[in-house]
Amino acid sequence: MPTAPTTEAGPAGRPGRGRGGNGRPDRRADALTRCAGDPARFVAEYFARAPLHRPGADPAAFADLLTLADVDHIVSSTAPRQPAFRMVKDGKPLPPGSYTRSARIGSRPAPGLADPGRVWDEFAAGATLVLQGVHRYWPPLTRFCRDLELALTHPVQVNVYATPPASQGLGIHHDPHDVFVLQVHGGKRWDVYGATPGGADQPPLIATGLVPGDCLYIPRSFPHEARTAESASVHLTIGILGRTWADVVRAAVSGVVDELAGQPLPVGWAEDPAGLAAGVTERLAEVGRRVAGLDAAGLAEREAERFWLSRPPLLEGQLGQVLDLDAVDDDAVVRRRPGAVCRIAVDGDRLRVVLGDRVLHMPARLERAVRAVAGEDAGDVTVGDLAPHLDGPGRLVLARRLIREGLLERVAEQLG
Repeated sequence: MPTAPTTEAGPAGRPGRGRGGNGRPDRRADALTRCAGDPARFVAEYFARAPLHRPGADPAAFADLLTLADVDHIVSSTAPRQPAFRMVKDGKPLPPGSYTRSARIGSRPAPGLADPGRVWDEFAAGATLVLQGVHRYWPPLTRFCRDLELALTHPVQVNVYATPPASQGLGIHHDPHDVFVLQVHGGKRWDVYGATPGGADQPPLIATGLVPGDCLYIPRSFPHEARTAESASVHLTIGILGRTWADVVRAAVSGVVDELAGQPLPVGWAEDPAGLAAGVTERLAEVGRRVAGLDAAGLAEREAERFWLSRPPLLEGQLGQVLDLDAVDDDAVVRRRPGAVCRIAVDGDRLRVVLGDRVLHMPARLERAVRAVAGEDAGDVTVGDLAPHLDGPGRLVLARRLIREGLLERVAEQLG
């Protein structure tokens, strides 16, 4: 049975950081804890089951991710372009022409650019500003989202909603994915309803006001609405774009069905329903036999790799790393980039290293060296620390290659 909605006491701010086997902070655990509190309890009782409200003890709990001033900066100084932002009012989108302009970039026209003055005029008139996919360009949210999605092993995205006082952007609606709502400025009143048919016509499961530092978790298909009162509001909506069992089964079954496709229905089939039914029965039985013979372990491995291969490296600072490659020597201190994916497996005499958006193939004899410098338990190491595994030229080649691929970084204080 679904767990009842809950308002959970306790801080939603910056928790004491857990530490991994290398003594470094466990950023993945941090990210989920900041959103959901006790990760184990969240997964067991709430994830995909019931909404959860977590009041925060620290109003500045999410100030490291985004602030009101940051929203102003994005709109006024970075020239966002649609569809990276939109404006809505009373549940309806505003015509883009009312708050955008056209310009030229080089010799090409660039329509749909934010016109800051008109954006803020519409905001003052009651419209909500929605910044979409902010994790793609705002580094603090890029890093936070990567940590969160590695903890969940589900992709996540972030939209920012800035709503003026006494206003409502979206009407009652439900999302096709779970969301975390993180309040970063001002306050907003939320009503969350049951996901059963007619749930939105019943009293809300959660009716609460969010203030800075508060978190709200809403599973997919739970209707909800929000509105401001006397103060403006800025909140982050972190969407969890979860892969479902239906997705996995559909992919497996569709492969079987595709193998049987191609042969047309017999001539005259529409005049012979009984004959068609016999043919359908036969082919459904064949699909069932083939599905029963599928390699579940292989399907699971491919599904997992689908996730790992869709998490590209976070390459902030990579230009300096690449320019400094020739200075990497035995004394250089390197570490695995925060948020970097590295899945290491030996296949015969070859080493397979999955790096988020690519696969490296190396001799299997490099396994210990790669694990020493980039495994889950690897901390800051000097290139010379690889001496037990590789000779001098070999360890320089490996270190420089992994820096160039975005898996390792040389510590900042050593960069030229």
